[in-house]
Amino acid sequence: MQRSFAECDGFRKQRKVTRREAFLAEMDRVVPWLRLEALIAPHYPASGNGRKPYPLSTMLRIHFLQNWYGYSDPGMEEALHDIPVLRRFAGLDAGISRMPDETTILNFRHLLEAHQLGESLFQEVVSLLSERGLILREGTIVDATLIAAPPSTKNEARKRDPEMTSSRKGNQWHFGMKAHIGVDTAHGLVHTLEVTTGKVSDYSMADTLLHGDEATAHADRGYADRTREPDRPRDEDVVGPRWFVPFKRKKGCDTTPEEKRLNRLMAALRSAVEHPFQILKHQFDYTKVRYRGLFKNEQHLFSQFALVDLYLARHLIVPAD
Repeated sequence: MQRSFAECDGFRKQRKVTRREAFLAEMDRVVPWLRLEALIAPHYPASGNGRKPYPLSTMLRIHFLQNWYGYSDPGMEEALHDIPVLRRFAGLDAGISRMPDETTILNFRHLLEAHQLGESLFQEVVSLLSERGLILREGTIVDATLIAAPPSTKNEARKRDPEMTSSRKGNQWHFGMKAHIGVDTAHGLVHTLEVTTGKVSDYSMADTLLHGDEATAHADRGYADRTREPDRPRDEDVVGPRWFVPFKRKKGCDTTPEEKRLNRLMAALRSAVEHPFQILKHQFDYTKVRYRGLFKNEQHLFSQFALVDLYLARHLIVPAD
């Protein structure tokens, strides 16, 4: 069926700006493209298999689209053919550009994994936000979240991912991995990320989530021990931050009104650590692992949390470099 001129983007008199377009325009403004591309450029091939490779900027934008919308490699190829706004964001023109196929998209992700560039991208974003005074060093909030992995053995290998394990939360068991984060108390931005298999306890990861300069550290009761009680006297020779965890109800007696008041204050401050997880799981729809093995998923999570930080700080950042 032949299309009329009115159906073409260039001939629409009035066109609503969709949420997808608004989101991509906002992220295009805040992502420090030149700084991130400079990290990848030394590893990006200048030529390949007899034809000129796609511009690095295009492949990085496609990689971020996969992070934001959860496209598989074949799904991303299809989306570039089907959705004009994604093509425009990637700098592609359906009339004159050839679209990257799924193998090209896969090879770019493998390039990032081979040189651990997901972690480099995350660290570069943290550096940028620190330079602009958005990640301060006075205090850190720590927490972890479970990321589910397929528990089924109905696959080619006939077994579950050996690098994923089970963890108990409440009365339920969850199979997968954990993302442990350290968040600054000023703006709730992630400055440290550690990825472990699911059975690793939150408590054991507490110190690795601190950058070392904070005066205070905040966590839930899962991180508590005798040295991290909020009413513990502060010794002058103690090295490290002062920990604030909720007061625990003692056997035979309830918490005092003052302890309840302090618990509410600490909970309000500690709630900032949930915002990055909310963006990751609900805005970017990352609730299940996308690859087998911890390393691939770790590198993917570093890229995800770099974008989570930029999204959280989007109203505070001046236009990116």
